[in-house]
Amino acid sequence: MKTILFHIDVNSAFLSWSAMDQLNKGGTIDYRNIPAIIGGDIEKRHGIVLAKSIPAKSFGIRTGEPVTDALKKCPNLVILPPDHTLYHSQSCALMEFLKNICPEIEQVSVDECYMDYTPVASRYTDPVTAACQIKDSIRNTFGFTVNIGISDRKVLAKMASDFRKPDLVHTLFQNEISQKMWPLPVSSLFMCGLSSVEVLRNLGILTIGDLACADLNILTSHLKSHGKLLWEYANGIDSSEVETTQSEVKGIGNSTTLTQDATTMMEIRRCLLSLSESVSTRLRHAGMRAEVVSVEIKYSSFQSVSHQSVLSSPSDTCNVIYQRACLLADERLQNRFS
Repeated sequence: MKTILFHIDVNSAFLSWSAMDQLNKGGTIDYRNIPAIIGGDIEKRHGIVLAKSIPAKSFGIRTGEPVTDALKKCPNLVILPPDHTLYHSQSCALMEFLKNICPEIEQVSVDECYMDYTPVASRYTDPVTAACQIKDSIRNTFGFTVNIGISDRKVLAKMASDFRKPDLVHTLFQNEISQKMWPLPVSSLFMCGLSSVEVLRNLGILTIGDLACADLNILTSHLKSHGKLLWEYANGIDSSEVETTQSEVKGIGNSTTLTQDATTMMEIRRCLLSLSESVSTRLRHAGMRAEVVSVEIKYSSFQSVSHQSVLSSPSDTCNVIYQRACLLADERLQNRFS
């Protein structure tokens, strides 16, 4: 049979895991059912939104936007602090559970993975039935929900899992692209960020279908190799396979895309603090220490600058990484902000 792939994605992972933790500790409010977010500093009310509940999404709150903006949209928003130790534990438990179903797993982030369903296909009547059983068993075992996308291409499985949520299974095969994916706004396409959306909008490309039918030469002249990648994804072209063997980790990093231009160094430092917290947590879980800290800044024009520095001694602490990252950013952005 042809290869069938699942993309399994935890619904509002950080928010769900924190909400369940509160309930397990005797809490009476399920934060998944009210406007709530993970991220930022509760007292100072700053930082960025790391995760949001479905009710928060209905207010237009977006992952990655400043907490101050989220509070303007929903003044009664509940803000929960991130607990990366908890998230790591939940992630490990989920991945071990899935590997017991099928060992062909490629984890791509703390809350999502690809599964090559093909080796275990004989155990089930069909892929949709299998995905529904896996989805339900996760909910019944752990208490949180996932979406599962099904396709013969990784990018299409990823897109399918992002369709209507939560706790659902969707398919997106080649013959379903024109009906299910092409009508969507181009911003919904995997790997199509805000800067790319703006460039495409200026070219009159508003939907994924528009992008799929666009002249490839025009796209590459404006977006370089990324334009070709987006065109391929819009047409369901993706030859990558599920990679189950983890390569040796040589570096740990994190990045984010700001929803609006930063105008002060304070905004930059807040972003660096959030990223430093994530990187230091991952370093400790991996039993590693950083010897070099590097900061890369990419502008909306796709121009990027980077700077790195060797630490006096290897470290896995947030403060050391954050302070060095701030120094590097200051050096690269000096004279840019008044």
